[in-house]
Amino acid sequence: MKEQTPMGRFSVQFVVANNRDVMQATPGVPIPEGVKHLVLSGVVDSGAARLVLPQCAVDELRLQGHGETTVRYADGRRERRPVVSNVWLQLLGRDGVFSAVVEPDRQDALIGAIVLEELDLVVDCTTQTLRPREPDSILTEIE
Repeated sequence: MKEQTPMGRFSVQFVVANNRDVMQATPGVPIPEGVKHLVLSGVVDSGAARLVLPQCAVDELRLQGHGETTVRYADGRRERRPVVSNVWLQLLGRDGVFSAVVEPDRQDALIGAIVLEELDLVVDCTTQTLRPREPDSILTEIE
């Protein structure tokens, strides 16, 4: 289910968990059901590079810090923000492990190009949807 957002971007629902918990899950128990996880709404923005999570989600999943980064906002401001690692993310039946920038006052997430590329998802601007580039699996191209 998608929700309209300004400037042609759109929202999707996805699942996040702490990958440390995922790695300790009982064998045979489907992920994410076997571990603490959250279903978040995230704005898909292929013009953004990184995954951005709200502080409340980071706290609830007990994600560990992994340094800081500088972020630049649309209005030109620059701020230092924490980065967390080991974010297990599942979107459209595909999953991967990512780092994420933490925004203290944000309520939704931001899904940038790194997540889209890693999960081999294509943004369809006309229908404001995501779709797998290859329906059966992630395609890796090698030269």
